[in-house]
Order: sequence, then structure tokens, then C-alpha cells
Amino acid sequence: MLHKKLKPFPKDFLWGASTSAYQVEGANLEDGKGPSCQDVKVIPEGTSDLKICADHYHHYKEDVALMAEMGFKSYRFSISWSRILPKGIGEINQKGIDFYNNLINECLKYQIEPIVTMFHFDMPALLDKKGSWSKRESIDWFLEYARVLFENFGDRVKYWLTINEQNMLTLVGPTIGTLIVPENTTNLTKEIYQQNHHQLVAQAKAMALCHEMLPDAKIGPAPNIGLVYPASCKPEDILAAQNYNAIRNWLYLDMAVYGVYNNLVWAYLEEHDACPEFGEGDEEALKNGHPDFIGFNYYTTSTAEESDGTEEIDPGADQQSDRGEAGVYKGYHNPHLMKTEFGWEIDPVGFRNTMREMYSRYHLPMLVTENGLGAYDTLTDDGKIHDPYRIKYLQEHIKQIQLSITDGVEMMGYNPWSAIDLISTHEGMKKRYGFIYVDRDEFDLKTLKRYRKDSFYWYKKVIKTNGEDLTND
Repeated sequence: MLHKKLKPFPKDFLWGASTSAYQVEGANLEDGKGPSCQDVKVIPEGTSDLKICADHYHHYKEDVALMAEMGFKSYRFSISWSRILPKGIGEINQKGIDFYNNLINECLKYQIEPIVTMFHFDMPALLDKKGSWSKRESIDWFLEYARVLFENFGDRVKYWLTINEQNMLTLVGPTIGTLIVPENTTNLTKEIYQQNHHQLVAQAKAMALCHEMLPDAKIGPAPNIGLVYPASCKPEDILAAQNYNAIRNWLYLDMAVYGVYNNLVWAYLEEHDACPEFGEGDEEALKNGHPDFIGFNYYTTSTAEESDGTEEIDPGADQQSDRGEAGVYKGYHNPHLMKTEFGWEIDPVGFRNTMREMYSRYHLPMLVTENGLGAYDTLTDDGKIHDPYRIKYLQEHIKQIQLSITDGVEMMGYNPWSAIDLISTHEGMKKRYGFIYVDRDEFDLKTLKRYRKDSFYWYKKVIKTNGEDLTND
């Protein structure tokens, strides 16, 4: 659809950016924080550990001031479960509460709306030892944690996100470093989707609890959503794309919004003898979740073709890899798309495709909680970081948001990844996303000084003009 006139961005559009606690804070065992699964996992060879990261824990005032200089209307960050509850349950760490109170208050000092992710890949290590999401008790653990967050921060936080990229926790858990497989597991698919079920119930109960405790707040999920294209107009390729869309995308949003399992996914689980077991009250809890909006991370689309029956799931696949599963679909390289330096396809128009499809399915306001370009950035001798590639990527994606708004899609805000350079989950510090450069290498901490990238100044102009001026002068 070609529009003759574009609608403007809403006046209250939440321009900002995102981070996550375990990737940006550092201070991983400081001031009473307990270890998370990320702190005890085996680090990919050649990448940094998470002890320091960008040291946001000690630099948050400086970092938030730089966000304010850019003109941020929002800052999406996560709270570390084990910084609040070092053992995952039980005793509260007051110094952890103090840190997030200070961070929230610092944001509000500059009229920056805090958007809080409750869980971003960092289960407390002591709960990991107990079985993590494989245990039904994990629902109660998460609800206890949610109650502590709502009690301590709910007077100032209006926007909450439940579980970051739950679909990726399910589909690529080994790569993220989150999957716990109990001994004597004989059906791995069933085990993974039982864990996923516990997360879905925990999410629904947390949303209901938020509405009960904080009637003026808004809460929603934050999956990684990217539309799956068929490789051709061949009917079998259409079926393959529908299969992968259901498994990758719609399972998580159908459940969050409607409280029911997607029928294609349920058929897939039946085929693999992997249907999750419902506990008492699960069905009712799932139908009572009711998100106020959909948060979603978008990086690219996927493409699928008919399975030839020989595909094997790649255990090393990341969030955006071409994949495949025998009898379900086969991953296909889209020849119409360029790739980033790290092999992820770039598809701005797919961003619009994804937003249009989501809105037509769910009719809820949507908030972009991640979108961005990971690249090798270079600090010049005179303290500059020239990143025109990042500006171009963001330009093209922001254009598609405005086109989607003109299509009638209700968009709340844009919080790309990431506000500041941080440790990428499996590529370390070398894969940089931020508007703010942090002076450190993979293993050499250097000065940790902050530098404004060219994209910093560009995004400042975008926000100041409410998306009217995307040029890079």
C-alpha cells in the first residue's frame, strides 16, 4: 500500500533505547547480589565474562544523563532477579532495591519513563540448581519476585515487561545459556515445552497480579517477533512458513493475549508426544492474563521452504539463524536481503510486515523493545565513532514504523538495542549496538570512558523532531 500522505508519530511516542541488567551493569556479585545463571555459565571462548560489562552499576548517573542529552522519553532496562533476591526467593537484598530505586529516580529526574523488564535471561543460580523453569514451583518463584518488584517500584514504574524473548529461551536456550535439562530426560522437546508452559503460566499470573496491585500500570510480554516468509508461492512453502510462524511467533502471543495454545503448535507437540501437562488452575490463569500492550524485539524476518525430511535442528543456532526441522520446515536464505557483519539478514520492510500482521491478529498497542545493528565500531584517535551503517539501519526501520502508523497500526514507542555498548549474549563486547561507546575491549577494560557516537547526535535530532527529520547531515 503506497500512502500519499504519512501520519505523524504520536505526540507522546516513547523514543528511547534498551539494555539488560546482566549485559550492562557489571558488579555481578557486588553489594549482596547473588549469582545468576549468566554468571556461572561457560563463557564462549574468546568473549568477555560479565563481571564488569559496561559498569553501568557505577556509571548509571552518567549514562542516564547522556540518555537525557539525547532527549530520551523512555529507557527500557531489566532488573536482575538475583540482585533483588540473591537466593531467588526469601530474603530481599536492600542494596539491590536501593540501586534500582536510584536508577528509576534518576530517569524520572529527566522525565525519562522507566520501562522495566522483569526477567531477561538471568535466573538466579540457586534456583537454576533447583531445576529452574523445569520445576512447577518456578511459577511461584516468579510470582514472589513480581510481588517484590511491584511493591517497591510500582509507585513510579508505569510500564512493565514480563519475560524477555521467551520464544528464544525455548528455541535457542543452549546458545543463550539458560536451558536446564533434568537428569533422566528422555523427551527433550517435551521437557522444553513443559518449561515454556511454566513460563507462560507465570507470565499470565504476573500480569494479573500487576493489574491487581497497580491498577494504573500497563504490562505486556516481550518476545522476539519476526514474520516468516514462504520461499516461493509453492503451496508447500506456504505451509512451511505457517508452521514456523506458529512455532516461532504466534504460540507466545496467542497465549499472552488469548490464553490458549496455537492450534498448529499443539498439533506439532502432539506429533512429538510433547504436549505440556497442565497443573490445577493453569487454564483459568492463562485466560486471565490480559496484556495491555505487546512489547516485541525485532531484528529481521525468516524464510522457510518445504521440509525434505532430513533437516536437523542446529544446537548452536542463535536468535536469527536460518534453521529447519524435519517434517516441519526448512530454513531458506532470502536472496533479496543483505546481511550484517554478524550474519543477520537486514529487512526494514519486514519490520512493517511484522507490525501489520501482529496488529491484525491482536489489535493491541505495540511497543518496540529492541531493534538494532550489531557492528564492529572503531574509536578514532580524536575520540569519534563514525557509524553511518547504524544510522542507515535505524533510519530505514523508523521509516517503516511511520508507514505502519499510517497503515493504522497503534504504536507506543521505539526503544532500539542498545542505549550503550554492552556484552552481547554470545559475541561479547566486540559486537557493539549502542549510541554510546564504552572504552573497553573484550578483555582489556581500558578507561570505561563514555563517548558519543555519530548515531548519538543523529538520534537526538530524530527525537527532537518526533521522527520528522531522519536525515544524516
